[in-house]
Amino acid sequence: MEKLQLIAGCKKNDLVAQKMLFLKYKDLVYTTSLKYCGNEAEAEDNVHDVFIVIFETIHKYKNKGSFEGWIRRIAIHKAVDKFRQKKTTDLPYQIESDSREVTIDPDKADVPIDYIFKAIQELPNKYRLVFNLYQLDDYSHKEIAHMLSISIGTSKSNLHRAKQILKDKILEFSGKTLLNL
Repeated sequence: MEKLQLIAGCKKNDLVAQKMLFLKYKDLVYTTSLKYCGNEAEAEDNVHDVFIVIFETIHKYKNKGSFEGWIRRIAIHKAVDKFRQKKTTDLPYQIESDSREVTIDPDKADVPIDYIFKAIQELPNKYRLVFNLYQLDDYSHKEIAHMLSISIGTSKSNLHRAKQILKDKILEFSGKTLLNL
């Protein structure tokens, strides 16, 4: 079934179309959820919740713009909503205040992409959310502040701290790699 047929079927609450849509987009929703959830179990729960929202609100999708983008936005917002409901404030990784801009030259850093994804996933929740929203999904600090109910300054600070943590982890990995040669 073609995407537009699937969408039309889902708008009519056709269970076959819903199942096919789920099978077609579950991986997209899962990988998007995993970026914003603390672990795989939370990401799987988010996938379930996202598809409930998709099926309840698919009638609002007017076949304009990217359907995949619409799904990703739902997944991101659902994960952020869950984060806000938890109201976690624990930030176990403490770093000194540092005003230097954090940059890593990708040509000089021979770090496997899986290691980088794992490092991002291990960031404290607030840092990971801000980092992913800003760096990977192109939200502005103003949008992030609104979504997470934080100030723009806090969004900027959390992004800087996330980058610093990632830089430290990459430098640590690079140092271990060089020592093991």
